Amino acid sequence: MPITDEIKKTLSDPTPLYALAGAGDLAFEKLREVPGKVEALAVDRKGTQEKATAGLQQAQARLVEAQAKVTETVTTLPTDFKALQEKAQGFALQQVGRAAEFAVKAKEVYDELAVRGKAVVDKGQQAGEVSGQEPVPVTEVVEVAEIVDVPEAPEVTAVVVDAEEVTEESGEADADTRSAQPKRTPRARRASSEK
Repeated sequence: MPITDEIKKTLSDPTPLYALAGAGDLAFEKLREVPGKVEALAVDRKGTQEKATAGLQQAQARLVEAQAKVTETVTTLPTDFKALQEKAQGFALQQVGRAAEFAVKAKEVYDELAVRGKAVVDKGQQAGEVSGQEPVPVTEVVEVAEIVDVPEAPEVTAVVVDAEEVTEESGEADADTRSAQPKRTPRARRASSEK
């Protein structure tokens, strides 16, 4: 039963909850800074507008430079396919290295958020003890049920026929009624329970 042990370990590990609490605390901290930044921008509207205009002009200049560089690169593409293959492999290896670097950074940020969240939870528990409230448990015991195979139920088929059609066929209906009513073809309905 190594799978159930692994599931128990995963479900009893509070680190993701600590990371979530840390992310919430960080977001709360950053949101507290927003009103001050908005006031500063509102006071210095003209300066902010000039910065935005300068940034736009720089972006346009970089775009023109990038277009020229792309055009130059396309015209000077090497015709040697082996060289192109080597460059592509080098580029792919660079991207793998960058992905590994990002994974390491993500793990570091996750760990930092978990540490921050643990501090927030501990601080909240201490505040609860000081105020006389009962502390909230951080972890819970989770029981994993064993999965048992259940045999499939046999398929059930039923045919339903309209009652009017049965009486017409049995001859109980009047001859006048039979000729006046349009003749119906019997419809069979199939109902099955599939699991």
